Amino acid sequence: MSVVALVVDDSMLIRHTVCRFLEERGFAVESATNGQEALEALKRVRPDILITDIQMPKMSGTELITAVKSDPALAGIPIVIVAGKQSGFEHTEKRADYTIFKDINIEDQLAKALHAVLGAKSST
Repeated sequence: MSVVALVVDDSMLIRHTVCRFLEERGFAVESATNGQEALEALKRVRPDILITDIQMPKMSGTELITAVKSDPALAGIPIVIVAGKQSGFEHTEKRADYTIFKDINIEDQLAKALHAVLGAKSST
């Protein structure tokens, strides 16, 4: 059984990079371009991990995290933030399990995030 990830980012390049990285490691990946789409996806799938940008149109990552954490059925899903290094979100958004930066080698950071958040599940 594969591990399911939901990737939420309005940047097509970041979304594609993260999705491809996860798929190459055997994850089943759903993606969304903003928080609203992610909430719709969460009605269909229960991901093992949620990877989200913070600054997005329609519904931000912060609003998405609030919605996920306030729903008892979703609250246990580990969350990884993808943010710009200069944004400071790693200091202000404390509800995420891990933060990676899009301006530094994203694949190296993703590998570390998956290991930290999912442990043995990440090496399927």
